[in-house]
Amino acid sequence: MKNVLIGILGVRLDHGGLGQNRWNRWRPTVSLFLHDDLHIDELILIYHCDEQHLLDLTIKDIQEISPNTRCISHQVDYADPWDFEQVYSSLYSMSRSYPLDAEENNYYIHITTGTHVAQICLYLLTEANYLPGKLLQTSPVQRQKINTPEGRYQIIDLDLSRYDQIASRFEHESHQGISYLKNGIDTRNAQFNQLIRQLEQVSIRSSEPILLTAVNYTEG
Repeated sequence: MKNVLIGILGVRLDHGGLGQNRWNRWRPTVSLFLHDDLHIDELILIYHCDEQHLLDLTIKDIQEISPNTRCISHQVDYADPWDFEQVYSSLYSMSRSYPLDAEENNYYIHITTGTHVAQICLYLLTEANYLPGKLLQTSPVQRQKINTPEGRYQIIDLDLSRYDQIASRFEHESHQGISYLKNGIDTRNAQFNQLIRQLEQVSIRSSEPILLTAVNYTEG
């Protein structure tokens, strides 16, 4: 399977200067190609029309590091990069314009660059599976007060079912909540147990008071 990276060109973080000194600086998008344990076959880099020069330089540097990586640039045209509706609409349209096939490719969504609004939009699109991949986050590493150019990265899988420890904790807390609602008294009454389960689901989603009423049924 191919590894496909989707990310946004960072005007500030990806710049690093135009001279040779840029190779000594951490640039999030370029830094990902400096890791031997992360092979990227294809890059889809989202950029604004005002960032053409930085885009050309970034792709040039990436291809120098990883000549076999296919680089695809996708231009967005939102007027305000801090406007949630504009940014989300553009990124959503981008996600629908590519035939993303999770059975054929491994997708990684880089959420370090771009405005905070853009990062949130990428997160939401990934969570909703419009971008069927894992989140990838990068950060600089300082050694002797100097940022190393490769930095570090972390992969975040939003599929919580993969995390047995988290799932077990949620299940344990659910059992504790049900036990608390039943005042520690175990019962085999199916209707009562169902009521408690429903009550537990409602109570964990709200801090508002809950009114319980009892209804007596008599046979006529």
